[in-house]
Amino acid sequence: MTGAAKRIALETLGWVLLLLGMAAIFLPGPGLLGIFAGLALLSQQYEWAERRVEPVRLRALVGAAEGVETWPRIIASCLGAVALAACGVLWIVKPPAPEWWPVSETWWLPGGIWTGITQVASAFIAIALIVYSYRRFHGHPEKAEDLRRQIKGEGSERQRATDRS
Repeated sequence: MTGAAKRIALETLGWVLLLLGMAAIFLPGPGLLGIFAGLALLSQQYEWAERRVEPVRLRALVGAAEGVETWPRIIASCLGAVALAACGVLWIVKPPAPEWWPVSETWWLPGGIWTGITQVASAFIAIALIVYSYRRFHGHPEKAEDLRRQIKGEGSERQRATDRS
């Protein structure tokens, strides 16, 4: 692959991951992870992306740490991932619309098999991230606090840089 083709492919992938990550903030899926991955790729070409990679990474890690602070959160996260996978399997199997369905049958489980596949894939990613977060952060509140200090430190460094200019 030539240098220009590689740059275009990586930049396109970066934009796709960034957009998918932004969508996943509102939809099921690892939104901050997608945003971070997209920014990491785009940071190779754009200075604005490079400035945002570290703050997004820190916030994603704080979210991961907070998600495994207590057992109710861990259980709720796991149940959410299982429910997402179950919905994905339902979409893949696509049973006929039930009798109680109030609108046209074409509105029953829209999106087809690929909607189900992405839901199941998102559930596997969610479980992997829960396991990673648990192993890295559960029982170590000092790690989450260190990340919060880093975020506050970045904010004050940015403010000092703004004040100087």
